[in-house]
Amino acid sequence: QVQLVESGGGLVQAGGSLRLSCAASGRTISTYGMGWFRQPPGKEREFVAAIGWSGSTTYYGESVKGRFTISRDNAKNTVYLQMSILKPEDTAVYYCARLKYAYLIGGRYLETRDYDVWGRGTQVTVSS
Repeated sequence: QVQLVESGGGLVQAGGSLRLSCAASGRTISTYGMGWFRQPPGKEREFVAAIGWSGSTTYYGESVKGRFTISRDNAKNTVYLQMSILKPEDTAVYYCARLKYAYLIGGRYLETRDYDVWGRGTQVTVSS
């Protein structure tokens, strides 16, 4: 059974950067797409970014497009989320998750139901 552990969250000022990591253990994630979601206080979990199994295909939520970059290192069984030009509205718990599929096709990466394994999350707080 694969386990996902996020790290790299913290407190940062608006305009700053953070890099989140999602380390997988137990089984390889190299044949699966992966995604990042976030859950702001009092709100539902929302899609942030997804990456196909090879890393060649990526998609982003509208609110983070141009500021966040998802990447992966299959040799390290790790997925990353580089976050730049952070805004207070980026404050949330960030979760990584394993997609049920290898490829990002037909929008089947946008919803939480498209993922079958989740980490416990890491808190990101952006101060104004």
